Amino acid sequence: MMTGLVRVVADAFGATLGSALIYTTGVVLLMIFHRPAPLREYPRKYLLFGGLLFVFYESSISLSIGLASTAESSVEVSLVNYLWPTMMVLLTAAVFPTVRRRGVAADRRNIAAAANDGTADGVGGRSDGNTRPSRLRSVLRVLPGAIVATAGVVLAVGGNSGLDWGLAAQHIAANPLPYLLAFAGASAWSVYAVFTPAMADGKDGTSVFFPFVAVALWVIHFTSGEGWPPAAPSIWGWLAVLGAAASIAGGYACWGHGILHGSMRTLAMASYAAPVLSTAASAVLLGLALSLPFWCGALLVAAGSILNWWISSRRR
Repeated sequence: MMTGLVRVVADAFGATLGSALIYTTGVVLLMIFHRPAPLREYPRKYLLFGGLLFVFYESSISLSIGLASTAESSVEVSLVNYLWPTMMVLLTAAVFPTVRRRGVAADRRNIAAAANDGTADGVGGRSDGNTRPSRLRSVLRVLPGAIVATAGVVLAVGGNSGLDWGLAAQHIAANPLPYLLAFAGASAWSVYAVFTPAMADGKDGTSVFFPFVAVALWVIHFTSGEGWPPAAPSIWGWLAVLGAAASIAGGYACWGHGILHGSMRTLAMASYAAPVLSTAASAVLLGLALSLPFWCGALLVAAGSILNWWISSRRR
Protein backbone atom coordinates (compact mmCIF):
# COMPACT_ATOMS: atom_id res chain seq x y z
CA MET A 1 0.00 0.00 0.00
CA MET A 2 2.76 2.41 0.94
CA THR A 3 4.56 2.10 -2.42
CA GLY A 4 1.36 2.68 -4.35
CA LEU A 5 0.47 5.76 -2.29
CA VAL A 6 3.97 7.17 -2.72
CA ARG A 7 3.63 6.65 -6.47
CA VAL A 8 0.34 8.57 -6.48
CA VAL A 9 1.93 11.39 -4.45
CA ALA A 10 4.96 11.52 -6.76
CA ASP A 11 2.69 11.80 -9.80
CA ALA A 12 0.76 14.66 -8.17
CA PHE A 13 3.59 16.65 -6.55
CA GLY A 14 6.83 15.38 -8.03
CA ALA A 15 9.32 12.96 -6.47
CA THR A 16 11.24 15.30 -4.13
CA LEU A 17 8.37 17.55 -3.06
CA GLY A 18 6.10 14.56 -2.54
CA SER A 19 8.62 12.84 -0.28
CA ALA A 20 9.14 16.01 1.76
CA LEU A 21 5.38 16.49 2.19
CA ILE A 22 4.87 12.86 3.20
CA TYR A 23 7.52 12.96 5.93
CA THR A 24 6.47 16.39 7.17
CA THR A 25 2.91 15.10 7.56
CA GLY A 26 4.33 11.98 9.19
CA VAL A 27 6.12 14.15 11.77
CA VAL A 28 2.81 15.81 12.67
CA LEU A 29 1.07 12.45 13.03
CA LEU A 30 3.86 11.04 15.19
CA MET A 31 3.80 14.08 17.47
CA ILE A 32 0.07 13.52 17.96
CA PHE A 33 -0.07 9.74 18.32
CA HIS A 34 3.49 8.68 19.22
CA ARG A 35 5.09 11.53 21.13
CA PRO A 36 8.78 10.99 21.91
CA ALA A 37 10.25 10.98 25.38
CA PRO A 38 12.34 14.00 26.45
CA LEU A 39 15.68 14.02 24.65
CA ARG A 40 17.62 13.79 27.92
CA GLU A 41 16.21 10.29 28.44
CA TYR A 42 17.76 8.94 25.23
CA PRO A 43 21.35 7.63 25.29
CA ARG A 44 23.58 9.98 23.30
CA LYS A 45 25.18 7.11 21.38
CA TYR A 46 21.75 5.95 20.24
CA LEU A 47 20.69 9.42 19.14
CA LEU A 48 23.89 9.96 17.18
CA PHE A 49 24.48 6.53 15.67
CA GLY A 50 20.83 5.57 15.22
CA GLY A 51 19.83 9.00 13.98
CA LEU A 52 22.56 9.11 11.34
CA LEU A 53 21.64 5.64 10.06
CA PHE A 54 17.91 6.42 10.04
CA VAL A 55 18.29 9.72 8.18
CA PHE A 56 20.87 8.28 5.78
CA TYR A 57 18.61 5.35 4.90
CA GLU A 58 15.56 7.47 4.20
CA SER A 59 17.51 10.09 2.26
CA SER A 60 19.40 7.53 0.18
CA ILE A 61 16.24 5.65 -0.74
CA SER A 62 14.44 8.85 -1.75
CA LEU A 63 17.45 10.01 -3.75
CA SER A 64 17.94 6.65 -5.43
CA ILE A 65 14.33 6.53 -6.62
CA GLY A 66 14.50 10.17 -7.72
CA LEU A 67 17.72 9.55 -9.67
CA ALA A 68 16.32 6.50 -11.46
CA SER A 69 15.91 7.62 -15.06
CA THR A 70 13.03 5.33 -16.08
CA ALA A 71 10.16 3.41 -14.55
CA GLU A 72 12.11 0.19 -15.14
CA SER A 73 15.08 1.64 -13.26
CA SER A 74 12.80 2.49 -10.33
CA VAL A 75 11.76 -1.16 -10.06
CA GLU A 76 15.39 -2.27 -10.22
CA VAL A 77 16.42 0.24 -7.54
CA SER A 78 13.59 -0.93 -5.29
CA LEU A 79 14.84 -4.51 -5.68
CA VAL A 80 18.31 -3.43 -4.51
CA ASN A 81 16.67 -1.73 -1.53
CA TYR A 82 14.78 -4.94 -0.76
CA LEU A 83 18.08 -6.67 -0.05
CA TRP A 84 17.81 -5.33 3.52
CA PRO A 85 15.82 -8.33 4.86
CA THR A 86 18.57 -10.70 3.66
CA MET A 87 21.27 -8.46 5.10
CA MET A 88 19.36 -8.32 8.38
CA VAL A 89 18.95 -12.11 8.56
CA LEU A 90 22.66 -12.73 7.94
CA LEU A 91 23.79 -9.94 10.25
CA THR A 92 21.47 -11.15 13.02
CA ALA A 93 22.90 -14.65 12.69
CA ALA A 94 26.44 -13.26 12.90
CA VAL A 95 25.78 -10.95 15.85
CA PHE A 96 23.52 -13.35 17.78
CA PRO A 97 24.88 -16.79 16.82
CA THR A 98 22.75 -19.77 17.77
CA VAL A 99 25.03 -22.63 16.73
CA ARG A 100 27.57 -23.43 19.39
CA ARG A 101 31.02 -24.93 19.12
CA ARG A 102 33.14 -26.52 21.76
CA GLY A 103 36.11 -24.56 23.01
CA VAL A 104 39.54 -26.20 22.73
CA ALA A 105 40.44 -25.44 26.34
CA ALA A 106 37.12 -26.87 27.53
CA ASP A 107 37.72 -30.04 25.51
CA ARG A 108 41.14 -30.48 27.10
CA ARG A 109 39.70 -30.02 30.61
CA ASN A 110 36.94 -32.53 29.92
CA ILE A 111 39.36 -35.09 28.50
CA ALA A 112 41.63 -34.71 31.54
CA ALA A 113 38.67 -35.05 33.89
CA ALA A 114 37.48 -38.16 32.07
CA ALA A 115 40.94 -39.70 32.29
CA ASN A 116 41.12 -39.02 36.02
CA ASP A 117 37.67 -40.47 36.59
CA GLY A 118 38.40 -43.44 34.42
CA THR A 119 35.27 -42.84 32.37
CA ALA A 120 34.47 -41.39 28.98
CA ASP A 121 31.26 -39.72 30.08
CA GLY A 122 33.04 -36.59 31.21
CA VAL A 123 33.95 -35.68 27.66
CA GLY A 124 30.40 -35.44 26.43
CA GLY A 125 28.64 -34.70 29.70
CA ARG A 126 30.68 -31.71 30.78
CA SER A 127 31.14 -29.90 27.48
CA ASP A 128 27.69 -28.39 27.19
CA GLY A 129 28.43 -25.59 29.61
CA ASN A 130 31.79 -24.83 28.01
CA THR A 131 30.72 -24.24 24.43
CA ARG A 132 30.83 -20.95 22.67
CA PRO A 133 28.86 -19.61 19.71
CA SER A 134 30.13 -20.03 16.16
CA ARG A 135 29.23 -17.03 14.02
CA LEU A 136 30.20 -18.65 10.73
CA ARG A 137 28.13 -21.77 11.35
CA SER A 138 25.14 -19.66 12.43
CA VAL A 139 25.33 -17.66 9.19
CA LEU A 140 25.70 -20.81 7.10
CA ARG A 141 22.60 -22.31 8.75
CA VAL A 142 20.37 -19.42 7.70
CA LEU A 143 21.99 -18.91 4.29
CA PRO A 144 19.84 -21.45 2.33
CA GLY A 145 16.60 -19.95 3.59
CA ALA A 146 17.90 -16.44 2.93
CA ILE A 147 18.78 -17.32 -0.66
CA VAL A 148 15.37 -18.90 -1.30
CA ALA A 149 13.48 -15.96 0.24
CA THR A 150 15.59 -13.39 -1.62
CA ALA A 151 14.94 -15.17 -4.91
CA GLY A 152 11.24 -15.01 -4.04
CA VAL A 153 11.42 -11.25 -3.43
CA VAL A 154 13.17 -10.72 -6.76
CA LEU A 155 10.61 -12.88 -8.56
CA ALA A 156 7.60 -11.31 -6.82
CA VAL A 157 8.67 -7.69 -7.27
CA GLY A 158 10.63 -7.93 -10.50
CA GLY A 159 8.53 -10.59 -12.20
CA ASN A 160 5.30 -8.73 -11.57
CA SER A 161 6.90 -5.63 -13.16
CA GLY A 162 8.35 -7.44 -16.16
CA LEU A 163 11.99 -7.14 -15.06
CA ASP A 164 14.52 -7.61 -17.87
CA TRP A 165 17.90 -8.63 -16.46
CA GLY A 166 19.83 -7.66 -19.59
CA LEU A 167 18.24 -4.22 -19.60
CA ALA A 168 18.87 -3.91 -15.86
CA ALA A 169 22.59 -4.51 -16.42
CA GLN A 170 22.63 -1.75 -19.04
CA HIS A 171 20.86 0.63 -16.66
CA ILE A 172 23.39 -0.08 -13.88
CA ALA A 173 26.32 0.49 -16.23
CA ALA A 174 24.84 3.73 -17.58
CA ASN A 175 23.71 5.19 -14.25
CA PRO A 176 25.19 3.34 -11.25
CA LEU A 177 24.61 6.04 -8.60
CA PRO A 178 20.96 5.21 -7.69
CA TYR A 179 21.83 1.52 -7.36
CA LEU A 180 24.82 2.29 -5.13
CA LEU A 181 22.67 4.56 -2.97
CA ALA A 182 19.97 1.90 -2.66
CA PHE A 183 22.55 -0.72 -1.67
CA ALA A 184 24.15 1.62 0.88
CA GLY A 185 20.71 2.42 2.28
CA ALA A 186 19.78 -1.26 2.60
CA SER A 187 23.07 -1.90 4.42
CA ALA A 188 22.48 1.05 6.76
CA TRP A 189 18.96 -0.13 7.62
CA SER A 190 20.07 -3.66 8.45
CA VAL A 191 22.80 -2.26 10.71
CA TYR A 192 20.25 0.06 12.35
CA ALA A 193 17.82 -2.78 13.02
CA VAL A 194 20.43 -5.13 14.48
CA PHE A 195 22.69 -2.83 16.50
CA THR A 196 20.65 0.13 17.76
CA PRO A 197 18.26 -1.78 20.10
CA ALA A 198 21.17 -2.47 22.45
CA MET A 199 21.95 1.27 22.54
CA ALA A 200 18.39 2.55 22.93
CA ASP A 201 17.83 1.68 26.61
CA GLY A 202 14.24 0.76 25.72
CA LYS A 203 13.52 4.13 24.06
CA ASP A 204 12.13 4.25 20.52
CA GLY A 205 13.67 7.15 18.60
CA THR A 206 11.40 7.01 15.55
CA SER A 207 9.57 10.21 16.49
CA VAL A 208 12.92 11.92 17.20
CA PHE A 209 14.52 10.91 13.91
CA PHE A 210 11.55 11.65 11.65
CA PRO A 211 11.85 15.47 11.79
CA PHE A 212 15.48 15.23 10.69
CA VAL A 213 14.44 13.06 7.75
CA ALA A 214 11.83 15.67 6.79
CA VAL A 215 14.45 18.44 6.96
CA ALA A 216 16.87 16.39 4.83
CA LEU A 217 14.15 15.79 2.22
CA TRP A 218 13.26 19.49 2.08
CA VAL A 219 16.94 20.29 1.53
CA ILE A 220 17.05 17.71 -1.26
CA HIS A 221 13.92 19.23 -2.82
CA PHE A 222 15.16 22.81 -2.80
CA THR A 223 18.62 21.89 -4.07
CA SER A 224 17.14 19.77 -6.85
CA GLY A 225 15.58 22.82 -8.51
CA GLU A 226 12.09 21.32 -8.58
CA GLY A 227 9.38 23.73 -7.60
CA TRP A 228 5.66 23.48 -7.05
CA PRO A 229 3.81 21.40 -9.68
CA PRO A 230 2.46 23.50 -12.57
CA ALA A 231 -1.10 22.32 -11.93
CA ALA A 232 -2.61 22.42 -8.45
CA PRO A 233 -2.88 18.86 -7.09
CA SER A 234 -6.37 17.50 -6.56
CA ILE A 235 -7.87 16.56 -3.22
CA TRP A 236 -6.96 12.94 -3.99
CA GLY A 237 -3.30 13.92 -4.14
CA TRP A 238 -3.50 15.46 -0.67
CA LEU A 239 -5.36 12.42 0.66
CA ALA A 240 -2.61 10.25 -0.79
CA VAL A 241 -0.06 12.36 1.14
CA LEU A 242 -2.00 11.76 4.35
CA GLY A 243 -2.39 8.05 3.65
CA ALA A 244 1.27 7.58 2.75
CA ALA A 245 2.37 9.53 5.83
CA ALA A 246 0.16 7.45 8.11
CA SER A 247 1.39 4.24 6.50
CA ILE A 248 5.09 5.12 6.68
CA ALA A 249 5.10 6.77 10.11
CA GLY A 250 2.90 4.07 11.62
CA GLY A 251 5.01 1.34 10.05
CA TYR A 252 8.24 2.76 11.43
CA ALA A 253 6.72 3.23 14.88
CA CYS A 254 5.63 -0.42 14.92
CA TRP A 255 9.01 -1.54 13.61
CA GLY A 256 10.81 0.48 16.28
CA HIS A 257 8.70 -1.15 18.99
CA GLY A 258 9.33 -4.58 17.48
CA ILE A 259 13.12 -4.36 17.36
CA LEU A 260 13.21 -3.07 20.93
CA HIS A 261 10.83 -5.57 22.52
CA GLY A 262 10.54 -8.49 20.09
CA SER A 263 12.72 -11.33 18.85
CA MET A 264 15.29 -10.17 16.30
CA ARG A 265 15.39 -13.59 14.63
CA THR A 266 11.60 -13.67 14.22
CA LEU A 267 11.54 -10.10 12.90
CA ALA A 268 14.37 -10.84 10.50
CA MET A 269 12.55 -13.83 9.02
CA ALA A 270 9.19 -12.02 8.91
CA SER A 271 10.75 -8.98 7.20
CA TYR A 272 10.78 -10.86 3.88
CA ALA A 273 7.02 -10.41 3.75
CA ALA A 274 7.35 -6.60 3.61
CA PRO A 275 8.26 -6.21 -0.10
CA VAL A 276 5.80 -8.90 -1.17
CA LEU A 277 2.88 -7.38 0.72
CA SER A 278 3.90 -3.90 -0.47
CA THR A 279 3.90 -5.05 -4.10
CA ALA A 280 0.52 -6.76 -3.72
CA ALA A 281 -1.14 -3.76 -2.04
CA SER A 282 0.36 -1.35 -4.57
CA ALA A 283 -0.88 -3.48 -7.46
CA VAL A 284 -4.41 -3.42 -6.03
CA LEU A 285 -4.24 0.34 -5.41
CA LEU A 286 -2.90 1.09 -8.90
CA GLY A 287 -5.27 -1.34 -10.60
CA LEU A 288 -2.54 -3.74 -11.77
CA ALA A 289 -2.88 -7.50 -12.12
CA LEU A 290 -0.71 -9.78 -10.01
CA SER A 291 1.08 -12.09 -12.43
CA LEU A 292 2.11 -15.72 -12.01
CA PRO A 293 5.75 -14.78 -11.16
CA PHE A 294 4.45 -12.75 -8.22
CA TRP A 295 2.62 -15.72 -6.72
CA CYS A 296 5.60 -18.01 -7.34
CA GLY A 297 7.82 -15.44 -5.65
CA ALA A 298 5.44 -15.18 -2.71
CA LEU A 299 5.60 -18.96 -2.28
CA LEU A 300 9.41 -18.84 -2.36
CA VAL A 301 9.42 -16.12 0.30
CA ALA A 302 7.18 -18.23 2.50
CA ALA A 303 9.32 -21.32 1.87
CA GLY A 304 12.55 -19.48 2.71
CA SER A 305 11.12 -18.03 5.90
CA ILE A 306 9.73 -21.42 6.99
CA LEU A 307 13.09 -23.04 6.22
CA ASN A 308 14.89 -20.51 8.42
CA TRP A 309 12.32 -20.96 11.18
CA TRP A 310 12.66 -24.76 11.02
CA ILE A 311 16.45 -24.60 11.13
CA SER A 312 16.39 -22.15 14.03
CA SER A 313 13.94 -24.28 16.00
CA ARG A 314 16.02 -27.44 15.70
CA ARG A 315 18.21 -28.56 18.57
CA ARG A 316 21.46 -26.69 18.39
